[in-house]
Amino acid sequence: MKLKVGLLGGGSWGTTVASLTSKNSETLLWARNPETVKEINELNSNEKYLPNAKLHKGLKATTSIKETIEHADVIVMGIPSQHFRAVLLEAKPYIRPWVPIISLAKGLEISTKMRMTQIIEEIMPGHPAGVLTGPNLAKEIHFGKAAAAVISMVDKTIAQKLQTVFSSGLFRVYTNTDVIGSELGGALKNVMAIAAGMGDGANAGDNTRSALITRGLSELTRLGIAMGGKQRTFAGLTGLGDLIATCSSSKSRNHHVGFQLGKGKKLEDIINDMNEVAEGVKTTKVVMELAKDYNVDMPITKEVYKVLYEGNTVFDAFKGLITHEVGSEKEPG
Repeated sequence: MKLKVGLLGGGSWGTTVASLTSKNSETLLWARNPETVKEINELNSNEKYLPNAKLHKGLKATTSIKETIEHADVIVMGIPSQHFRAVLLEAKPYIRPWVPIISLAKGLEISTKMRMTQIIEEIMPGHPAGVLTGPNLAKEIHFGKAAAAVISMVDKTIAQKLQTVFSSGLFRVYTNTDVIGSELGGALKNVMAIAAGMGDGANAGDNTRSALITRGLSELTRLGIAMGGKQRTFAGLTGLGDLIATCSSSKSRNHHVGFQLGKGKKLEDIINDMNEVAEGVKTTKVVMELAKDYNVDMPITKEVYKVLYEGNTVFDAFKGLITHEVGSEKEPG
């Protein structure tokens, strides 16, 4: 029996995943904007988020959350992290018992410092919770470029079943059981992408970007392990893989924010000019608090925070990193 998919969220990644799953399973996408829904249903496109892209003709959309999920066998949450809880609460009355709920978000909730699967477990106890994550730039995947992702769930059997829902052609989906590590890798790498973007915007060079990616991996791994993730996860697709893609690509929203900061633009103006959410901007606040909670040294995150929220310049940030005490490469710092 083919599983029916109900996907909440009509942004670039949510729409891309819905288009992928509709090749394997009956998929219904929910979006708030009636114009987006009409465009998907009538033109098989979502020009605001995926310009010039044709969606799978089997994908249907609706403005009704109830219609989207009341018959769904798997629910996919393509909702930014700061709105995730509100949408899930809205959906809760219509979700059938025991249906798996999969997050696409790469962020942490500011008010609680929670991961998205923790929010799912709190609001929908008894429902298997998981995350689909990895080095996945939506526009590339939609245009048929090869990519790999990971579906991470505690229950390996359910994850393997869902592999067949998400895998499609050149989009290869692996599984793992380290939900904590997979989610943290996806959230924390966005902060590093802002740092890498700042360097690129300020024309700091390839060596600087390489150093930021490498030390950024060390930094996010330290916090991730302290919070319960497994070290090997951070060396895989959901850690290093995602970090490289996001820190190196102009298609990355977080890299874009950093790049514009590096060019001297103000954060408020950058955000106002974007039609999508750069999760790393708000995640940086949460990561700073978590670093204190777990007593983990995170110099790159600290400098990004100062640029975003304390009025420091990009050059202040690089000066701060250069003057940070240097230890052994294998040790914190």
